[in-house]
Parts: sequence; structure tokens; C-alpha cells
Amino acid sequence: MEALVTTLNNIIWSPALVVLCLGAGLFYSILTRFAQLRHFREMWRLLFNGSESPEGISSFQALAVSLSGRVGVGNIAGVAAAIGFGGPGAVFWMWTVAFLGASTAYVESTLSQLYKVEEDGQYRGGPAYYFERCLGQRWLAMLFAASAIISCGLFLPGVQANAVGNAVTQVFGEGSMVVTDFGEVGTNKLVALAVILMVLAFIIFGGIKRIAHFTQVIVPFMALGYMIMALIIVFVNFDQIPGIFTLIITDAFTAQAGMGAAVGWGVRRGIYSNEAGQGTGPHAAAAAEVEHPAQQGLVQAFSVYVDTLFVCTATAFMILITKQYNIQGTLPDGQFILQNVAPETVISSAAFTQLALNSVFGAFGQAFVGVSLFFFAFTTILAYYYIAETNTAYLNRYFNLRISQTLVKMLIMLMVAYGMVNNAGYIWTIGDIGVGLMAWINILGILAIFFISGPAITCLRDYEEQRRLGTPIHFDPVRLGIRNATFWEKRRSLEVELAEEQASEATHH
Repeated sequence: MEALVTTLNNIIWSPALVVLCLGAGLFYSILTRFAQLRHFREMWRLLFNGSESPEGISSFQALAVSLSGRVGVGNIAGVAAAIGFGGPGAVFWMWTVAFLGASTAYVESTLSQLYKVEEDGQYRGGPAYYFERCLGQRWLAMLFAASAIISCGLFLPGVQANAVGNAVTQVFGEGSMVVTDFGEVGTNKLVALAVILMVLAFIIFGGIKRIAHFTQVIVPFMALGYMIMALIIVFVNFDQIPGIFTLIITDAFTAQAGMGAAVGWGVRRGIYSNEAGQGTGPHAAAAAEVEHPAQQGLVQAFSVYVDTLFVCTATAFMILITKQYNIQGTLPDGQFILQNVAPETVISSAAFTQLALNSVFGAFGQAFVGVSLFFFAFTTILAYYYIAETNTAYLNRYFNLRISQTLVKMLIMLMVAYGMVNNAGYIWTIGDIGVGLMAWINILGILAIFFISGPAITCLRDYEEQRRLGTPIHFDPVRLGIRNATFWEKRRSLEVELAEEQASEATHH
């Protein structure tokens, strides 16, 4: 089984996908004239603008839901794996894919807002919706929806749940051992699993509103707390910072682990962490209540910075400053290129991060990593559920399975249980397959959309022009020549009718 999973992962994550992800980011950076730099202040302003409505959530809540998916185990264990297999230079390529990926995040999230729909009293959108409405390719939309349900419902929750289980063990120990079909499992982990499933059920059965209200409190708290710990380590070792930057940049081009390893692991873990190009972030973006599609696109671009340039960099600096890492060679005998810690330390885990914090904070560092893993992973599971639910809702429009949403909830809970008690070493590889499947379909799709009309670029120019003129922000897709944006067409029509009524009343008075 493990050999099959590894072979499939190598096919999906071929150099072609690495080039496609970096190329798409560069392509859209040029087309948007590097909006991720030009509009940084506007991104910050938009974060705190707007409010939720009966149908939608606020921009900040949408950002929190999106970040709950982006800020996960990849920020703690994924960065460690990138360094362990790709060397310090992999961090540079994580930065690169984040900077370029911010423009991809803008495009996919703007498209999601542009082509969203209102169903059952809430906003829904994502790649499946914009592939059908913009490209007119229902088969591609269904293909993405199916891949998202498989990836976010089956493949990815296990990675996060496995990290939750490890976090519980780190903090509370194993407890008494119980024999299961997956091997021996500690009673502490089983008790934690029962509690987690009850809390998870309470939140996901409450829909996007309950998920948004939970994540808008937890996500900023957990990210800020984690970065404060990293900043303490950085300030204590401030004299090492220039050397760490030099190490990362020089190793990016003369990689100890090989150029291909540095780029491949940096891009792979960067995309796994920040999700730019995967097509996962747009689902939360569509749920936001905004005045213009470009606004939420810019907010979602900012979320990539939070994830990779802030949280992932914090992890990388902690590991590199404390020198608590090994670099694994690519030779069959598994020889280490560099060994700073015990050879049995598992690279595809949070071990390097834990050792880094332990070296400064002692036992508290170990407990802190455990608690961080718990919150990072749990909120990511919530995001995966929402993505799977949204794509199930899309398919339900054509295949009327009335119990399917309940099945999705039960599937997520089942995979959480499986991930927590399963100690299989290839569980990360299964997660990579899920990410790669969605990335292939989504990036090829949004590139195809550009060659038809480039509606996301049109939205950006329209928004920039309205901001320059200082006029009230509104969006009229018909005036811009954008077709099938039915939600926005209806909203603009109602705005015009209301303005005409107000003008008529003013005339009569």
C-alpha cells in the first residue's frame, strides 16, 4: 500500500506541477502588476471593513475560515520536513511560492466571489462554480468538485487528525495501551478523540456561521501566540539573523540536498501550507459579504502572507537558529548530509520544531508545540469540512442526494478517528496526493479562464479605478462585459431600482 501511495504521489508531484505552480504565480503577478505589493495597505484596510449578513460572513471571518485551512500542521511539521529533505534553501522557495502565490490567491478568490450563488440562505462558490459559469465546462467543474470531496473529505483530514493525536500524546503521555486493528493506542488519545469528535460535530452541524464565529477567535489567537514564541527565540539570538538569511538564500541556489530537492520540497510544502493555487481558499472567499469581488480577492492574497511569510518563517527561524535539524540525503542508504540531532528523529513530523522550542524553553516548549498542533490541526479540519460540504452542494444540483451533507459530516468524523489512531508513516504522502489533485485541476482551469476573458483582472482594474476616483464602490458585471455573474447582476439591478425609488421620492417631496 505504501509503495502504491508513494508512486502515485511522485506522478502527481512531478516537476511539471512545481513549474506550473510557480509559473502561474509569476504569470498573474505580471498581469496584476504585482498587486500583492501595490495593494498591501488596501489589503490591511479591507480586513476590518464590512460586516456579516444573514446570507454571508464578514471579510475578516472569511479570512479566518480561510486561514484555518492554511495555518495548519504544514506550518509546524511541513516546514520541518522541507528543511529536513530540501535543506535551508527550501525556505527561500517557500517564500517565493508565497509571494507569487498571493497573486494566484487573488485571482481564484476574486473569481469565486464573482461567480458565487445564493443557495439555502447562504453564499456558496469555489472553482466548481467558476469553471461552470465562466468556462461553461460543467465536466471540469464536476471533476474539481469530486476531487475536492475526495481530498478534503478523505485524504487530508487524516494528516491533521494524526497531528492532533501526536499533540495529545506529547502533552499528556500515552496512558494505558489498548490493542486495536491499527496497533496499540493510548487511552489518553482515545479519550481526546471522543472529546474532539463531540466538539467537531457541534461546530460542523452549525454550518458556516458557527465555523466562522469559532475560527475568528481561535485563528488570530493561535497564530499570534505561536509567533510570539518564535520572536522570543529570534530576539535572544538576534546576532544570528544575518547569518540565517545568508544561509537560506545561498543554499537556495547551491543546495546541500540538491537544487531539485530544495525547489521541490520548498514549493510542495509552500503550496501545502498556503494553499495558493489549490482551489481551497476560494470557498471561504465566496461566503464573504463585500461590495466588490476584488475586495475579497485582495484579502485572501493577504492570507498567504500571514501563513507563509509570517507563521512558516517563524517555524523555519526557530529550527535554523537553534540548529535542531538534520538534512536527509536522497541516496538509497538514507545517509545524512547534515546531522545535528539524533538520527532516529522523524523528519516528517513536528520533531524539529519541538526540539527547537525545547532547547530554549525546556519542557514548556514541548507542551506548547503540542497545544499549537492541536489548534492548528483542529481548525484546518473545520476548513476541510466546509470545502467538502460546498462541493457536495454543487454536485447536489445535478445529483439530488438529500442525505449527502450528513454523509460528508460523518465521513469527516470517520477520517478524523482513522487519522488519530493510525500510525502509518505514509499519511503525509496521502495528504500530498490530495493537494496535488486539486492543484492540477484548479491551476489549469484558472489559466484557461484568463485566455477567455480575464474577468479577475477586469475586476481589479475596475476596483482600482473606483478607488482612484473616490466614488462609492459598486460592481456592475454587465457594464464590464462579464457574463454569468448572476448574483452580482441581480444585486446591481436592485441597487439601481432602489436609487430610482429614492430619486422619485425626493422629486415628489
